[in-house]
Amino acid sequence: MIGSRIFLSSCLAVALSATLATAQTLIPQPREMHAAKTIPLSGGVNIACSGCGSEDTFAAADLRSELSARGIASSASGTEIALLRSSTPEGKSVLSSASLQLTSEMQAEGYVIASARNGIAIVASTPEGIFYGAQTAKQLIDGSGSAAVLHAATIRDWPAMKYRGLDDDLSRGPVPTLEFQKKQIRTIAAYKANIYSPYFEHTMQYTSQPLMAPPGGAISAAEARELVAYAKQYHITIIPEQEAFGHLHYLLNWEQYTPLSETPHGHVLAPGQAESLKVTKDMFTELATIYPGPFLHVGADETGELGKGQTKADVDARGLGAVYLDYMKRIVTELKPLNRKLLFWGDIAMHDPDLVKALPPDFKRATIAVAWEYNPQPKGFGKWIDPFTNAGMECWVAPGVNNWSRVYPNYNNMFDNVQQFTAQGQRSGCTGQLNTVWDDDGEALFNANWYGVLYGAAAAWQKGEAPIADFQRAYGRVFHGDATGKVDAAQKELMAAHMLLKANFKTSDASDLLFWIDPWSADGQKQLQVLRPYLSELRLHAEQAIILVRAARSTANLREQDALDVMELGARRIDSIGLKFQLTDEIATDYARAYSEQRSSDRTIHADVGSSLGDINSVNGKLQDLRNTYSLLHDLYEQAWLKSYRPYWKGNVLSRYDMTVQMWLARIDTVRTAQRQWTNDHTIPTAASLGIPSPPPLTAPQATTR
Repeated sequence: MIGSRIFLSSCLAVALSATLATAQTLIPQPREMHAAKTIPLSGGVNIACSGCGSEDTFAAADLRSELSARGIASSASGTEIALLRSSTPEGKSVLSSASLQLTSEMQAEGYVIASARNGIAIVASTPEGIFYGAQTAKQLIDGSGSAAVLHAATIRDWPAMKYRGLDDDLSRGPVPTLEFQKKQIRTIAAYKANIYSPYFEHTMQYTSQPLMAPPGGAISAAEARELVAYAKQYHITIIPEQEAFGHLHYLLNWEQYTPLSETPHGHVLAPGQAESLKVTKDMFTELATIYPGPFLHVGADETGELGKGQTKADVDARGLGAVYLDYMKRIVTELKPLNRKLLFWGDIAMHDPDLVKALPPDFKRATIAVAWEYNPQPKGFGKWIDPFTNAGMECWVAPGVNNWSRVYPNYNNMFDNVQQFTAQGQRSGCTGQLNTVWDDDGEALFNANWYGVLYGAAAAWQKGEAPIADFQRAYGRVFHGDATGKVDAAQKELMAAHMLLKANFKTSDASDLLFWIDPWSADGQKQLQVLRPYLSELRLHAEQAIILVRAARSTANLREQDALDVMELGARRIDSIGLKFQLTDEIATDYARAYSEQRSSDRTIHADVGSSLGDINSVNGKLQDLRNTYSLLHDLYEQAWLKSYRPYWKGNVLSRYDMTVQMWLARIDTVRTAQRQWTNDHTIPTAASLGIPSPPPLTAPQATTR
């Protein structure tokens, strides 16, 4: 409890001091930055790109479009933002005047920003550098319309890691619309990521596997090609990840593929079946014609069924690692004609470092091992990285946003995991980071993930351990245009809610399990026994998050409103966890009191029975509160879903809301029957016969106030 209160005090301190933070706290934070003067933009902005090629012209247009969306006028006489190649006379002049240079490590993607004429100049050697400099320029501008200002600065900046990406789960539930994927591309590019990797189990359409993709829930080849072309403008390479070994349950459920399944209707292709390799080759041959980048991702993680079915004898004889890696070698050999470097998840191979070291040179040259782990590791991440770097293999690291199976992502876990894993990857010579979002139970909304996605991009670009506190101070201003610090404080309130549960509940944070569990059930009652002391504090954190977001929205026309809607939704869902358990205790207490008073000879006490029943079940009864809560959340969730996703899978989630609303409606009817019994003969049935649990202990402690 003390730790939670200290954390909250810190949150409030940050909120109060946010307006004092320097406007030059950026995402990612540049390598070298020195603040200069602040320039009012009341006369508009002139984005100059004389002699630019098509890619630099696009960067200028993208910057112009962003500023226009903020109401900042484009004017030939306005403050100038010049985009210059370092090879041009103008670029050389700016560098010379500022005594700056583009060193060798800056050539590929680095840039310089310096004062020039009546504004700033962005100087770089490549289109990528120009583009990333323009993204930084966006963040140097605060405010909107004629009140906007440019915080001029001298900056030298370049990335720590060559590959900086996002792995996006498109198979465990929601499938984004093409328009939302374009938004994802624009957004991650604005924070200097250069990889987008859609994850497919069965949601990419293949002509070779016509049974695989669900109607309305798959990416077509035409859509993929359009996205590839769109992403190229933003210097984003798309790496399709198609599971090629495990995670193929939706394919193997079809009877036609039964012989290829390690176990009946399982998840893993049987390596001993020749057709298994053909399925993989056919899919990746199609992918190679659609996605022209230098990489393909074969997945091959969590092959837990391997050796439990068709290949049991082989695994018993040679060992799991040998069988796994032999099949991986066959995949690599089969896909060699595609002339792509193949990424694969490292979670199986890492357990056999000697076998990894003994892999043939051709295999090592053709692959990149992606080490993944999604939780903080106080002892470090060497266990995941070292088996590959020690074998001389190229390695990327894959931390996680910790959004899966939660009503809102647990950013406590995310920060420590992303920061430390990425920094250790840099120290170990890993060339890339692939931050991950997963939708394991099919409920996660991507618009809740931006806090973790942006920090992941910052951690990959910045050298070493990207300071968490700096990011938390910058996020609300940079992403939402919130100068008050209230959005940042709201994020910390939701982190505090997760921390409260994790610290005291041990096995869970604000999970979907807690959100959906029936508090009247035996399992729900077990959870309640542990949660009871913390319910009030949990709700206060969630409610303060809503208040802070609403207050921030009232002060300015903030950006990324859909993400704020989902943030509020997450806070409401956390609040509802506390409310349903509190109301369960109150209903149980009210009914127990009514039952004990029904035979009282005291008329006043006798009259209280009807009042107690009315508190439970009436126009504003506690059962109605529970019905209303889930009904409202149903509507808010559906609205949020449709802003990002196709209708596919939505019914699986909304049906849970419907079922829960129906459960409380049924209980309303059941208690109403008891109320009629009281009216007719002044008796009521036992609580157990109505499903109402026993009341809580009389001295149940409550958490201290905030």
